[in-house]
Amino acid sequence: MGWFSTFTSSSIGKKFIMALTGSLLMLFLIIHFIGNMMLYFGPKAFDTYVDTLEMFKPLIRVIEVLLALIFIFHIYNGLKLWYENKKANPQKYAVNASRENSDIYSRTMAITGVTIFVFLIIHLSTFWATFNFGLHPNTEYPYYTIVTHWFQNPIYSLIYVIGMIVLGYHLNHAFQSAFQTFGWNHKKYTPLIKKIGTVYALILALGFASIPIYFFLMGGK
Repeated sequence: MGWFSTFTSSSIGKKFIMALTGSLLMLFLIIHFIGNMMLYFGPKAFDTYVDTLEMFKPLIRVIEVLLALIFIFHIYNGLKLWYENKKANPQKYAVNASRENSDIYSRTMAITGVTIFVFLIIHLSTFWATFNFGLHPNTEYPYYTIVTHWFQNPIYSLIYVIGMIVLGYHLNHAFQSAFQTFGWNHKKYTPLIKKIGTVYALILALGFASIPIYFFLMGGK
């Protein structure tokens, strides 16, 4: 296992792990996005969807733990890479950052990553905690009711929208960066990959952000 420890400790290894964990998280976001879109089909459709997931609760718990570990490792590794790069040559990092990185997205990945982490803590302490520990059994559609309740709060809705904007900003670079790290870099296909990444980021950011806006404007209906 010495080679594995050496690889994961190297700069290339850390970047590879960042790309791998990031890709897994981006895949999860697609699945989560599809599930959230069930809200637009009404309370019965959304609660049926959540109830279906509840049937596989032991498996879901395992997946949640794995996702938490992947996310924590992803952000820890990202911050460590950022710190080591800055520590290696702080003056050059500060003066030539714009030349050493491809664009503003790559230069702000650490900031947007931490912001997403803070948002996730808020998100888990509201929806996830309420879904698992705060249900009202006498409510006809408890899960849908929880969503509409939280999104009637203008502060929470605003935090959610801002969080999704930051997420989209982060994903726009993360998508094409993962391809580059895996070595899938080609002058013919890289521009297309960047465009796909931008479309992916926009769809997820706008789609997720539309939910609190919709329910806030609709008054929970």
